[in-house]
Amino acid sequence: MSLVQVSAQAEDPKPTVLDHIRLRAGSIAIPLGTAVSLLLIWQIGVRLFEVPTYIAPAPTDVLAVFTNEFALLMRNLWPTLIESLSGFLVGNLAAILIAVAFVHSRTIEKAFFPIAVFINTIPILAIAPILVLIFGAGMTAKVVIAALICFFPTLVNMVRGLQSVSPQALELARILSASKSEVFWKIRLPSSLPFLFSALKIAATTCVIGAIVGEWIGADVGLGALIIDSTFNFRSPLLYATVFVSSGLSVLLFTAVSVAEKLVIRW
Repeated sequence: MSLVQVSAQAEDPKPTVLDHIRLRAGSIAIPLGTAVSLLLIWQIGVRLFEVPTYIAPAPTDVLAVFTNEFALLMRNLWPTLIESLSGFLVGNLAAILIAVAFVHSRTIEKAFFPIAVFINTIPILAIAPILVLIFGAGMTAKVVIAALICFFPTLVNMVRGLQSVSPQALELARILSASKSEVFWKIRLPSSLPFLFSALKIAATTCVIGAIVGEWIGADVGLGALIIDSTFNFRSPLLYATVFVSSGLSVLLFTAVSVAEKLVIRW
C-alpha cells in the first residue's frame, strides 16, 4: 500500500455508530425546530395583532380543542380512516390489474387508456356529487371517490414500471424459454416495484382528500363533515384541529407505505 493511500484512509475514516446517530438526530431536529419556530411566530403574531379567534385561533387555542374535544375528533376520525383505506385498496388494486392487462395487450391499452385519462381530467369536486347521487350518501360513495383519486397515478406508474424492463433481460428470458408468467413474476414485477411504491406514496395522501371531499358532499360524520360543521358555526379552533388531524392521518398512511417499501424493496 502506497503512502498516498495510507494518508487518504487516515484523513477519511469510516463513519461510526455515533456519527450515524448524530446524523439521524440532526435530520429530525432541524424540521422539528422549524415547526416549533413557526408555531411560536403564529402564537406571537395572533396575540400581538389581536386577531379574532374566529378568524385565526392561536396554537394554544387549537391545543385546548385537542384536550377538550378529543373524543369528538376521534369519533369522526374513524369513518374517514375506513373510507380512506378502503378507497386506497380498491383504487390501487384496480389500477394494478388494469396496468397488467395494458402491458400484455396493446389493444386493451389503446381502447381503455384514453378513457382513464378522460376520467382523470374531470375535477373530483365535479364528479363527487354524481357519485353521491348514484351510490347514495353512505360509505360506498366516499370509497369510490377515494379510489378514483388514487387510481390514475398508480395506473400510469405501474404501466411504466412494467414496461421498464431492459430488452436484454427479455431477450435472455426468451433464450431460456421462460413463460409469460415467469417473465412477469421474475422480471417485470420486481422492476415495477419502485414505480409502484412511488405511486402508492402519492395515493396514501390523496385517498384522505378523496374521503373528505365525499364527506363534504353528503355526510353527517367524518372529518369532512366536521370541517363543514365547524366552518358554518365559526368554531375556528375546532376547524384547525380537524385539519391537523386530517394531515396527521395522511402522514400516518404515507409513513406506513414508506415502511412497507423498505421491507419489500431490499435491493
